[in-house]
Amino acid sequence: MSALDRARAAVEATANALSRVPAFQSPEGRRIALFASFRDEIDTLPLARALWAKGALLALPVIVGRERPLLFRSWAEGAELQPAGAFCIPTPGPQCPELVPDVVLVPLAAFDRRGLRIGYGGGFYDRTLAGLRQRGAVTAVGFAFACQQVACVPAEPHDEGVDVMVTEAEAFRCGDEDGI
Repeated sequence: MSALDRARAAVEATANALSRVPAFQSPEGRRIALFASFRDEIDTLPLARALWAKGALLALPVIVGRERPLLFRSWAEGAELQPAGAFCIPTPGPQCPELVPDVVLVPLAAFDRRGLRIGYGGGFYDRTLAGLRQRGAVTAVGFAFACQQVACVPAEPHDEGVDVMVTEAEAFRCGDEDGI
């Protein structure tokens, strides 16, 4: 995809998220964890700006160690982010308070309509979602380009799927033929 097509797709995916995903339709006061886009991931900044404007409390993930779940730190518009880890992903610093999210936007390399995803091999989101789901209700939302959809992602016992998938082409409840 060209840079212009990628930017358009991010805006269209944001529109789909805001108009089709209940968790994003009235986000005031809701705790939402996004991800800071890197490499060829879809840009989450348009969605972040829209959610800030609607009063959502946003956070970004922080890797605290191998084989450990992520923690999320509050992220305010305009806050300085620090590159961290092997991939230098923008991350809120330790001065930012920890936030336990109601909704987690999940990055991925590929996904299927069942909500299974292929991540980047660290298992961080699988561990994190499992822990959050043990504590209570959390909505996991995949956010990606439509071209990342595949027919079937191979599943392993530890895999934690997403509940909803959002792309520039559509938004749908995973595993539900009737949609959102």
